[in-house]
Amino acid sequence: MKAMVLAAGLGTRLRPLTYEITKPMVPVLDRPVMAHILDLLERHGFDDVIANLHYFPESIREHFGDRLSYRHEEELLGTAGGVRACREFFADEAFLVISGDALTDIDLGAFVARHRAAGGVATLAVKRVADTREYGVVLHDSEGRITGFQEKPSPEEALSDLGNCGIYIFSPQIFDYFPERPFADWAQDVFPALLANDVPFHIHEIHEYWNDVGSLAELRQGTFDALRGELQLQVAGQEARPGVTVAGEPAALPRDLEVDGHAWIGQDVEIGSGVRLMGPIVLGDGARVGDGAQLRESIVFPGTDVAAGAIMIGAIAGHAGILQSLRAR
Repeated sequence: MKAMVLAAGLGTRLRPLTYEITKPMVPVLDRPVMAHILDLLERHGFDDVIANLHYFPESIREHFGDRLSYRHEEELLGTAGGVRACREFFADEAFLVISGDALTDIDLGAFVARHRAAGGVATLAVKRVADTREYGVVLHDSEGRITGFQEKPSPEEALSDLGNCGIYIFSPQIFDYFPERPFADWAQDVFPALLANDVPFHIHEIHEYWNDVGSLAELRQGTFDALRGELQLQVAGQEARPGVTVAGEPAALPRDLEVDGHAWIGQDVEIGSGVRLMGPIVLGDGARVGDGAQLRESIVFPGTDVAAGAIMIGAIAGHAGILQSLRAR
């Protein structure tokens, strides 16, 4: 089965970070979030993948090269319109669509099996959410057939707590229910057309980890969840001491470095004397932490300098040249 990674969005809720890099290139531990998605796809046998591009398109092309195919959107075509523009790539087979900012360890094999068993035109991955105000929620019958949607309802008005994960499998017949115009949205155009025409499509409830990295708070949460092992990612490194993973040479850590809690330290990181790290902490590749700096619950992106004596609490530290600091893995 072929797959598509949606990578054309602007990522406005991650600004100012996304003034410098496109959202799929935002680092999570040892590589961009989109690289983790491609790793997931490859582990499940999806080796023919396309991505739609719009914002900072060359940064994605240069980083991933011929690992996947690309289609550039001169103007944004919407969540569904961008998929339709790649229709020839999918040919006449079912295909998977996943957002380029999804942090997940979903079992894609089980997802594919559910789609084939249900026999509908689409299958949507859903997950129970604590706060429905943050998500579009999906309604369904006893067989898992979708009967409706609510967009970010308040808890007292919510008829479901199943959030739409933005991970889909479609049969090629899905394109029969698109609007005539180039721009198309799943929630506003295509899914309502399926309901209006009584076309069967279904849910697949997941229990694995999922975070759409839609905000800076969610980026921090997803990164720290991966650091603690709540999200299963293939991450470079070895345990230098309990709770501390180092992607480079463990012997390079200063003897007087104090670490309390979980920490991930990338390759070629320079740490001065008298530094205190209070986890969860992430120091990206090539980061430099000056003498006496104290960091708590913070992320330092690749190539970023933390000044001597600095105190960082609950922070995300980056720099304008972050794109050049990302390693290809």
